[in-house]
Amino acid sequence: MKKFGISILPILFLVSCASAQNYSSTNKKAIKHYQEAELAFQSMNNELAIVNLKLAIEKDPRFIEPLIYLGDIYAMMRENKLAEEYYKKAISLQPDFFPAAYYTLGQLAMLRSEYAEAKEYFKKFLSYPSKGQNLQNDAQKQIANCDFAQKAMQNPVNYNPRNLGPEINSSLPEYFPCITADDEMLLFTRRLNDKSTPSGFNEEFYVTYKNNGKWSNAKNIGLPINTQYNEGAPTLSVDGQSLIFTACEFYGEYGPKRKGQGSCDLFYTTMLGNSWIVPVNLGAPINTSNWESQPSYAGDGRTLYFVRGLKTRSGVADQNIYVAVLQDNGKWSEPKLLSNKINTPGREESVFIHPDGKTLYFSSDGHTGMGGLDIFVSRMDEQGEWGNPVNLGYPINTSGDENSLLVSADGKLAYFASDREGGYGELDLYAFDLPLEFAPTPVTYLRGLVYDAETKKPLDARFELIDLSTGKQVAETFSNAGTGFYLVALPSSKEYAINASKDGYLFFSENFTLTTPENFKPYEKDVPMKPIKEGEAVVLKNIFFETAKFNLEEKSKAELEKLFIFLNKNQSVKIEISGHTDNVGNKQSNITLSDNRAKAVYHYLIEKGIEKTRLSYKGYGDEKPVDTNDTETGRANNRRTEFKITAK
Repeated sequence: MKKFGISILPILFLVSCASAQNYSSTNKKAIKHYQEAELAFQSMNNELAIVNLKLAIEKDPRFIEPLIYLGDIYAMMRENKLAEEYYKKAISLQPDFFPAAYYTLGQLAMLRSEYAEAKEYFKKFLSYPSKGQNLQNDAQKQIANCDFAQKAMQNPVNYNPRNLGPEINSSLPEYFPCITADDEMLLFTRRLNDKSTPSGFNEEFYVTYKNNGKWSNAKNIGLPINTQYNEGAPTLSVDGQSLIFTACEFYGEYGPKRKGQGSCDLFYTTMLGNSWIVPVNLGAPINTSNWESQPSYAGDGRTLYFVRGLKTRSGVADQNIYVAVLQDNGKWSEPKLLSNKINTPGREESVFIHPDGKTLYFSSDGHTGMGGLDIFVSRMDEQGEWGNPVNLGYPINTSGDENSLLVSADGKLAYFASDREGGYGELDLYAFDLPLEFAPTPVTYLRGLVYDAETKKPLDARFELIDLSTGKQVAETFSNAGTGFYLVALPSSKEYAINASKDGYLFFSENFTLTTPENFKPYEKDVPMKPIKEGEAVVLKNIFFETAKFNLEEKSKAELEKLFIFLNKNQSVKIEISGHTDNVGNKQSNITLSDNRAKAVYHYLIEKGIEKTRLSYKGYGDEKPVDTNDTETGRANNRRTEFKITAK
């Protein structure tokens, strides 16, 4: 969580009183110093303004306006102790002179986590009849925050932050981490000092890899992603092969150096082999003339959450969370604003969608919390609706701003950035054990290498993860064309089919049942893909029948559809569908059962439109085992449905 103080509403006194003709003092020298302070402030010379305001008070210690003015300037400068000192002097002289001072004193007390004191200041402010509606509404909201914060501090959640160490952290600021589903690749932003830039710094991405449970020394990922301009707020796909990040349009002496849609935009890149390709602007409708930032790439490889803000002269306003989906035609859908259960009239940012696809973490100052930006969690229900956000509580949230939360795939660890004491300098990256009540659905993974079974050449295959209970695709990803590496996230509590496909090859089929704790573990599996040729066979791992029956179960439809698509795409291919059993029971009965099961698949394909002349079927009973019949696992492997290429 990035740590800042909350922003004090600017120049409450100055805006309302700068043009006032009647002062609380008649001392001409004091008034002259005050007017000179106003001119200095308008020229953005705070130091000269402070000098003149103090001189005005010296000439007339009961002059209220310079006391309030000093409080405002110190509040703007985040010199909170001095701001409080001058506001309190003003109200001690004339309690009713400027009621808004009580409002700001309430904000300052919240920054000190003195919520009871802050509540009294807000109540005092609300007791005055002349106050703006916006301030009145916010004061009431801050009273609710004070009540929440007092209860939260009395019931703290378990919190044990640990610095990620010198391999990752440095004397420079590190923030906005993102991590792969196997927790073995961590990418983050580091702010480098760079006098050649107008801002004096340059934000760049660094990456570290876990080896035997220890992070390697972080390295700059370099070109073509890191440039002489800022790159920040990254998100990785679950396999670490794709990266979406924020970069702002930059104009140089001879025109734009980085083209955008008019402000900060989202850019996309992917790995080819062990190198990143040149990033491209995601374009419309994701990017607009406004401010798009802080993306979070969902585990399905298709859904993107991000923050969009209204670009204004003074910065960015109306920050809200949006979601878009990559469609089958390769284009992004029109981004949709998340419901008002998530978005508020306040500020939402630092969105993170967990790889489970249904647990959303984000920061907001619009929901009731500790003051400033707090981190919340919301869960999606079966209808796809987001539930009411839950505050992560104290001391995860404090009176300052908390954001940039990241949660590991297994839901056990949360990562964040903080400038807390004991670090290596400025913002460092930390981890803590996430309390169970805020944890997502755990996610494990399947990973390995895809290659040609004959040549061993790496292949870029398409992987689909399908929820067998619904037949719907849960995730889609592609293996790296240069290395063959793939990783698919597997949320728990479901039964899944995994299919890998590539033109010119037989498809790969696998099944994962993650409904029991013992099955919830990482899986490693290389995938040697077989070229389409006569005699090659594929076991259909996701064809299911009831015990001793040959009626196809509903959850077989996803696999049958893949077989239909394969045959439709390869019109010259002919196949034999074969059924197989274990050796339990009567031999002839097993042959009959296996024959009927193969026939069921045969008839399904014919009904879908595949010509009979391309299909045959046969039941082999227990004649062709692929495993031992002495164990339950072996017998389960022998009970299978296959197809074999009989003609190409």
